[in-house]
Amino acid sequence: MQKLNLPEYPIKFENIFDKLSIFDPIRKKYVIVTPEEWVRQNFLLFLLNDKMYPASLLAVEKKIVLNTLTKRCDIVAYNNNGKAMLIVECKAPSINISQQTFDQIARYNMKLKVNYLIVTNGLKHYCCYIDFENKNYRFLEGIPDYTTL
Repeated sequence: MQKLNLPEYPIKFENIFDKLSIFDPIRKKYVIVTPEEWVRQNFLLFLLNDKMYPASLLAVEKKIVLNTLTKRCDIVAYNNNGKAMLIVECKAPSINISQQTFDQIARYNMKLKVNYLIVTNGLKHYCCYIDFENKNYRFLEGIPDYTTL
């Protein structure tokens, strides 16, 4: 698997029907490893282990409906009251992060209205804070710890 710009964690793999699969600790099941899934699982472990996000307050491939279209957010983090606070959009390492990627996560945020948006391809990570009150945004230097949400 490709080395990412994330810490390395012990990851469980299994061969299921001749397909390499990786264990998702949130969905509690093995999923087929694709380049995007590799990024998603590594970033998820980063949030859990380094940034102290509680597993019970994370959702993976969270379904949302936008104008009758069903979409899936890669990772959503919630606060203790069940309000979504952060969305992560994962891309394969071979995909460059572009305006189109930011447009995609912004569309998801029309529904969830979170303050933090993260876009990653495993090599580069961008985190943006949305200030709804002042109607502006700013890019952050790093990924916030759960306690700062």
